Amino acid sequence: MSLSADSAVVIGLSAVVVAIQADDAVVLTVRPPGASQEGLPFGPFDPLGHRTFELAMRAFVTEQTRFTLGYVEQLYTFGDKGRDAPLADMGDLGGESSEHSRVISVGYLALAAAAVDTHAPGSEWRPWSRFFPYEDWREGRPGALALIEEALRRWADGDPQRLGRARLLFALEGAPWNEERVLERYELLYEAGLAREAARDRGETATALPAPLAAALGEPMLSDHRRILATAASRLRGKLKYRPVVFELMPEAFTLSALQRAAEAIAGVPLHKQNFRRALERADLVEGLGRMDADTGGRPAELYRFRREILGARPVSGLSLPLLRE
Repeated sequence: MSLSADSAVVIGLSAVVVAIQADDAVVLTVRPPGASQEGLPFGPFDPLGHRTFELAMRAFVTEQTRFTLGYVEQLYTFGDKGRDAPLADMGDLGGESSEHSRVISVGYLALAAAAVDTHAPGSEWRPWSRFFPYEDWREGRPGALALIEEALRRWADGDPQRLGRARLLFALEGAPWNEERVLERYELLYEAGLAREAARDRGETATALPAPLAAALGEPMLSDHRRILATAASRLRGKLKYRPVVFELMPEAFTLSALQRAAEAIAGVPLHKQNFRRALERADLVEGLGRMDADTGGRPAELYRFRREILGARPVSGLSLPLLRE
């Protein structure tokens, strides 16, 4: 898609592939040869060789990770000229981008029922808390937030507007935590120069951060992939409440405890067990299978299945997420 002899639009396709592994939300990453950072499965769209964006994206994921996708939905198109977010770059992944190219990145969200070992070189399942440590509140307020608060206060330097944004997004000074605002939190860290991608994208030498603060801020990713991952996390956390997408992350048979742990892993917050189960019963989303799971490590628990047949029969909402209050 040429704009002129000196400029072009390159369409890149990226995939955020999410699964549950050992009660953690994990994402499928790739590390191209010679790259110092991990990224998402990603590649250029060929308008002559690829019939659709989705088919091309599925092919890239399989080629790079040896993993075959199931549930997929389009996430967002990243391509605003001059956007504050990290600049997209095809890097070593096969695109013919240049300093005059504008990269339009079409992101997809894919959900997998199991984090199957891919055995592909450079491909790994990583907990998304590796990239956003401050997003996991399942064991209470993360210690990472104390370090981030200090850094944000230094950046704000008394500016009330900056302080107000930091307070609302990072639940400072008693403000409530909104788990869905993953992207806004990352973009504030990027604006403040705390996300390590910021200096890289500006062509500057990154200021060395104290090791504890660097760990609290999370690991950087290739190109604008951490922004895309943050967008996917925000979308998925919100969608849990109005669509039954969590069942795309579950095996055919599961216990209610496993279902709750999966919902908590995605939402990053602890849920009230009895209220969660009452809400499930009211929604009539699951059905007991009449057999027990003896591999729970304790008292055997009944196995359930998602009543997938109801999707075409009536409007179906997502899960109620009753928070466990301290």
